[in-house]
Amino acid sequence: MDKALESWVARWRQRVDLPLLVRWYTAPGEVPPTAPAWRLGEFDEPAVTVTVRDGAALPALLSPTLDSLGEAYVEGLIDVDGRVEDILAMAHALAESGSAERGGGTWSRMVKSFTHSRKSDQAAIQYHYDVSNAFYSEWLDPAMVYSCAYFENGDESLAEAQIKKIDHILTKIRLQPGQRLLDIGCGWGALVIRAAQRFGAQCVGITLSQNQYELATERVRAAGLQDRVEIRLQDYRDVTGAFDRITSVGMFEHVGLKHLKDYFRIIHDLLTPEGWCLNHGITSTDPHDGETSHGGGRFIDKYVFPQGELPHIGTVLRSMQEGGLEAVDVESLRRHYARTLNCWSASFEAKTDRLRAMVPEKTWRIWRVYLAGCAWAFEHDQVSLFQVLCRRAGRSAQELPWSRRWMYDGAIGSG
Repeated sequence: MDKALESWVARWRQRVDLPLLVRWYTAPGEVPPTAPAWRLGEFDEPAVTVTVRDGAALPALLSPTLDSLGEAYVEGLIDVDGRVEDILAMAHALAESGSAERGGGTWSRMVKSFTHSRKSDQAAIQYHYDVSNAFYSEWLDPAMVYSCAYFENGDESLAEAQIKKIDHILTKIRLQPGQRLLDIGCGWGALVIRAAQRFGAQCVGITLSQNQYELATERVRAAGLQDRVEIRLQDYRDVTGAFDRITSVGMFEHVGLKHLKDYFRIIHDLLTPEGWCLNHGITSTDPHDGETSHGGGRFIDKYVFPQGELPHIGTVLRSMQEGGLEAVDVESLRRHYARTLNCWSASFEAKTDRLRAMVPEKTWRIWRVYLAGCAWAFEHDQVSLFQVLCRRAGRSAQELPWSRRWMYDGAIGSG
């Protein structure tokens, strides 16, 4: 094993100069100073130290990808010490160099496709969101908004930016008192509660997460909004009725590429003729709907978001039109999600001891890599996020505003 690592280090040092120390110690407990160690660069102190705890980690090191390195970490085959930002930088440098060695293109990206049924979608949602409400509350804002915030000026706290995001969405759809609002994928209820309290809307929020359903229902009751907000444990395909406004925030990533047209057709059918909808979701930056490069998407699919599929914004707009919706306004919030994820990751890191005590070690490692890795992906244009405002297609142009001023002149709601 020592010789294999020595050969690997010698080969890699010809291509990279990283402040990375690799140690070998497969016994339990603290690593003694005498344990074998190799340097992947010239440095006084390593920024990142990788300790090989199991020989099964060698394939991931010999031919590194983001998913193989991530898997080795979350399965406990390696320990990694250092600032999470430095860890991600090292992982990407190794994966990039490994891809070049294998002859793969830097931006080679695979397109995934899954069969989405009500049962499989519910299982996927519950896998991700039902870790525990207490776990999420430790590193999210107080309202537990688990989607991209809106930093209007760039100096807002995360909590302020999440409220601004909700108000930005509700103002974009021109929500008025008394209108019926459907929130598809309502999370822990922050948007529908805000819509009822500030904008005077009648709201229905749906989720497939049992934990989210229970806490959102409790929060509605605590706010005294039972007469204006209904939380349902329901699949979007089973919703009936007519709604003046529809919002979908961080949900259509679970729909599947092959089902986008049908998804938007369902929204079309649920909207009143004069209705408005806003779809807020993560998109691929690959024009062919490919996942993030170097295996990052495979890691997320295996450990974080089973069956998640990201469309390019072009695919989103085409699917909307095929589903009978006209896109009226498109806004990129990629920079905002990079900041949001950095806030989440920093909070996660600051509460390491508490979080590790709350969940299994593997779960803690998965979310640590996921949050920091996604922040890197948004920062480096691997993924993006768009808000798309739409309405039923085929309606008169006379119904459209002349400008986007209404989005920024202040909320339309009741104050």
